[in-house]
Amino acid sequence: MTTHVTYIGGPTALVEHAGLRILLDPTFDAPRHYADDELTKTAGPGLPASAVDPVDLVLLSHHGHADNFDEAGRELALRSPLVLSLPEAAAELGAPVVGLTPWQSYELGEVTVTALPGRHGPRVLASRIGPVTGFLVTAPGEPSLYVSGDNSSLGLVHEHATRIGPVDIAILFAGAARVAPLPVALTLTSAKAAEAARMLGARRVVGLHVEDWAHFSESRADLEKAFSDAGLAELLVSTPRGERIALAL
Repeated sequence: MTTHVTYIGGPTALVEHAGLRILLDPTFDAPRHYADDELTKTAGPGLPASAVDPVDLVLLSHHGHADNFDEAGRELALRSPLVLSLPEAAAELGAPVVGLTPWQSYELGEVTVTALPGRHGPRVLASRIGPVTGFLVTAPGEPSLYVSGDNSSLGLVHEHATRIGPVDIAILFAGAARVAPLPVALTLTSAKAAEAARMLGARRVVGLHVEDWAHFSESRADLEKAFSDAGLAELLVSTPRGERIALAL
């Protein structure tokens, strides 16, 4: 069965995979400033929330920052049948959110979703920035699907690659997010995303988290250049906003 992806904006995409409609880090608000986070959204979604229903599963890398989980995204997620995320998200949000610890799996029919350890910026900032998780989605006869979430650590990507082997499709959150006064990137830089793809042995790569927010310091063009410079340009899938794209392997 072919996997399809529809890029919606920021970190948000609808992935049709293994018979499920899977929504990643839902963000559907119009452009606005979020005073609590000091984050500014610069563009609205490529599709409204109503256009992605019905959703079978939401994979939420973390719930504490508006650029991965805004108000309209929260509303959609909490009316969906199932959200897989961090234990902290489950404790705060309640049903239908199920929290997974690193390497814990959840069975959804024949589909297995495994939580992958992540780090949202340098280790010394963990208490300030909060936790984050990635995901691996597998099913018999289906390509493996890797979702990085906001993990910025190549060391953890190496751990993932060592434990799970090559992956077929890697969805990587890049953009080198930077929030003042912190001087470091809190998500993968473009160059690190290319190296992550190489580490994972990915056959196709979807790049997310590279536009629509003012604190993303690297763009989609930067991501494309990094993959080209690394000799991996053929891996990176073009995902025009709002268009359903088949991921041919």
